Amino acid sequence: MARIVVDPITRIEGHLRIEAEIEGGFIKDAWSSATMFRGIEKILKGRDPRDAWFWTQRFCGVCTTVHSIASVRAVEDALKIKIPPNAQLIRNIIMGIQNVQDHVIHFYHLHALDWVDITSGLKADPTKTAALAASLSDWPNNSATYFKAIQDKVKAFVASGRLGPFANAYWGHPAYKLPPEANLMATAHYLEALEWQKDVIKIHAILGSKNPHPQSFLVGGMSIPIDPDSQNALNADKLMEIKRLLKKAQDFVEKVYIPDLLAVASFYKEWAAIGGGLGNYMSYGEFPDANGNLWFPAGALLDKDLSKVIKVDQGKIAEYVDHSWFDNSAGAGKGLHPYEGETEVRYTGPKPPYTNLDTNAKYSFVKSPRYEEKAMEVGPLARILVAYASGHKETKAVVDLVLGKLGVGAPALFSTLGRTAARGIDALLIAQQTPKWLDELIGNIAKGDYRIHNNESWDPSTWPLEAKGYGFHEAPRGALGHWIKIKDQKIQNYQAVVPSTWNASPRDAKGQRGAYEAALVGTPVADANKPLEILRTIHSFDPCLACAVHVMDVNGNEVVRVKVS
Repeated sequence: MARIVVDPITRIEGHLRIEAEIEGGFIKDAWSSATMFRGIEKILKGRDPRDAWFWTQRFCGVCTTVHSIASVRAVEDALKIKIPPNAQLIRNIIMGIQNVQDHVIHFYHLHALDWVDITSGLKADPTKTAALAASLSDWPNNSATYFKAIQDKVKAFVASGRLGPFANAYWGHPAYKLPPEANLMATAHYLEALEWQKDVIKIHAILGSKNPHPQSFLVGGMSIPIDPDSQNALNADKLMEIKRLLKKAQDFVEKVYIPDLLAVASFYKEWAAIGGGLGNYMSYGEFPDANGNLWFPAGALLDKDLSKVIKVDQGKIAEYVDHSWFDNSAGAGKGLHPYEGETEVRYTGPKPPYTNLDTNAKYSFVKSPRYEEKAMEVGPLARILVAYASGHKETKAVVDLVLGKLGVGAPALFSTLGRTAARGIDALLIAQQTPKWLDELIGNIAKGDYRIHNNESWDPSTWPLEAKGYGFHEAPRGALGHWIKIKDQKIQNYQAVVPSTWNASPRDAKGQRGAYEAALVGTPVADANKPLEILRTIHSFDPCLACAVHVMDVNGNEVVRVKVS
């Protein structure tokens, strides 16, 4: 039995290590380890709750908005603050375009190279590539001239010897199955998506002053003013620019992303039976209207049963640290609800560089969150499955269309391929829905409704002496929760359970694997020295951990530095 290590496995956002045992060409067991620590929850203690969103944005440089909205929702829940309809719509637009941009970036720049062989595309016939692309959509760049120019650009890039993101890949691996023309088409769209995403995210600059880390979130609403007659506020010109950018986002998803997804998936249908993992899924739901009703429904599914959607109760969530490098005042085998959560490091592992971690003991800086003591998968697949099982009409229509085009049934969703397809479905649904929220906002403004913030309970002297609340958000990567306890107008405790905490979690006290670990078991591996198949399944979750970390002692001295070299 061979034990292999992939470290780091992420293409962006942090250090994730996968150790796997391979027997007879299949993964028999696997362990997921985050080899980094942050601790912003500790930094938040004693601060003004209204400032928490600004700090929690710094959890991550990619998921820039998601912690802001979860944080302000947590404080608003604690203080029972209701926000105006316009603020809700603006939040939905900001989070909607965040999801769409994030999904496109993931597909092309973080996951596509697991399926697309860049070097094969250098042998493609540009004329045949153009014919293939034209058969999939009427995207204006579907020409032989365009694809020939891309091919020449990539050849020159390769000839330079400085391969950047294309270096150290498993080019020529027998698991790559796309023909040269499909590889060239996908490579062209990889490059095109770089420019596209840079443009559409300007919506964050209009509504939030900047990206990353928009600045206009505020407990009680948003800080951007609405005034049709002011150049320094949200006016008609800016609303029309947002409309143009949303149309550009929708066009790319409909005419490039989804056709590419279907084309690539059609060559890898065997992956509809690989990487299913836990079979338990949870979604917090998202995109509330003025009355708090969610556009994407919330719920949980157990054992791949689409006939029963369970209502999610945040009180049934607990985090365990029996295999995590943290202390737990509750004792071995016992979990803590996030309101009582702790972030006390007890590192007992070897110093980097590691050979093998002691996976029988503590082996990760990720905790093990559980729902009613069950490991759950979160993310676009969970979101789409819960919506589908709940009878969400838009989701059912798109899922049935995609499954029909691929010629597979609903069970195919419980897989690595299903996880990748669900992200595309999610992007399509949100890209089509976000312009409707903009139209609703424009309608409110036309009727003279400029309200953007609720000042009720903004005065700390009106707050209760003690309060607690939680904020849920369905981030691009899945169910995100923030929990806050407030005492004497200051943060007493703060905990965030992020999507990758659920998915990347190590074993719990009962030995239950986390989502990454479970999904890898049974995966075929053609070459243990080039475990492309591990990348495919892990990247289908879109792992997101912090990029680097400095751990300080109480005097501010650096203890250890972990960085990308």
